[in-house]
Amino acid sequence: MTPTLSAGLPIREYILVGLVSAALTFLLTALVRRFAIKVGAVAVPRKRDVHVIPIPRMGGLAMYIGVLGGMAMAHQLPVLRRAFDYSYDPVAVMIGGAVIVLIGALDDRFELDAWTKLAGQVMCAGILVLFGLQWVSFWVPWGGDGASLGQVLILDRNQGGLLAVLLVVVMVNAMNFVDGLDGLAGGLGLIAAAATCAFSLGLLASSGGDVGTYPPALIAATLAGACLGFLPHNFQPAKIFMGDSGSMMIGLMLAAASTSASGKINYTSFDATDVVALLSPLFVVAAVLFLPLLDLVMAVIRRTRRGESPFAADKMHLHHRLLEIGHSQRRAVLLIYLWAGLLAFGAVAVTLFDTAAVFWLTCAGLLVAALVSVVPRLGRHRPGGKSASQR
Repeated sequence: MTPTLSAGLPIREYILVGLVSAALTFLLTALVRRFAIKVGAVAVPRKRDVHVIPIPRMGGLAMYIGVLGGMAMAHQLPVLRRAFDYSYDPVAVMIGGAVIVLIGALDDRFELDAWTKLAGQVMCAGILVLFGLQWVSFWVPWGGDGASLGQVLILDRNQGGLLAVLLVVVMVNAMNFVDGLDGLAGGLGLIAAAATCAFSLGLLASSGGDVGTYPPALIAATLAGACLGFLPHNFQPAKIFMGDSGSMMIGLMLAAASTSASGKINYTSFDATDVVALLSPLFVVAAVLFLPLLDLVMAVIRRTRRGESPFAADKMHLHHRLLEIGHSQRRAVLLIYLWAGLLAFGAVAVTLFDTAAVFWLTCAGLLVAALVSVVPRLGRHRPGGKSASQR
């Protein structure tokens, strides 16, 4: 799949929607901060935390209102109204998002136990499925005949629904786990949503304007805007945290956008012998969600090996390791942005441009990122080198 992005794509409309979400989120975050302080939704520093002063949370409330504003703007634009006329995916995200933001806001104030939050996450995922936002098919590289590579697995409602619920729960918890430094979850959400939007626009171009590709781009554009509008308040030093209300909403919307984009693709439009094109939907989902999922998997393995609950908190996440190496908070966050951007946009670029060129450019970028990541450790081993704690 190597579509040419044509001038007829509604790129300006999606940018406008994202900017509306960003502006609303930016303006409302200050009000939400005051509200959080008033109701006592404040993060008091704990042993595993990086911040050292109490900071209000519940920023996800402003982000969700920003998403609603972007959706309302899209509904007023004739070209983007198709996302609502032919699909319930945006409505599902708004309703499921409202519930998960409510659960997150309650946790930001009262600190719910892990099992209560898990039940709420499953319920929100079920709302998406009830509105038809679930996987329908995906390609696997085995079982093909002589004329084609692999086969397309068609999922029934139960299978597709279970897969969608699993992706939502995993992604919600992955974003929750990675939300440990100022601006980290918001920046990763922005990068992942922007990459998903770009992939959806590529699908829109290659499908000749298939209305089924409008909803994922809209979901991703509004989420990207909300994350962008929140970052000025949340980047180090943060004035407010997004809390579980924000991180869980990001996870839900990323899972929804990925499912809407990759779970309903018509594979008959692909070349049956083009492995890259056939794998591109799953490849993009995996790349966009790679860093949060990697952190989640490592945390679960680490904690279960110690005989602890997978939900038990510790100070060994990816961002904590970068701090231990010697990076500052800002540099650690920017490095994770770099890794996430290379993986996500590299995967999307493979679906849009020359595969070999994108592959080598992405590999070169990842090599530079790896070198920059270990620079403090290399400096520590040089004669006279000092660690961050010694400077």
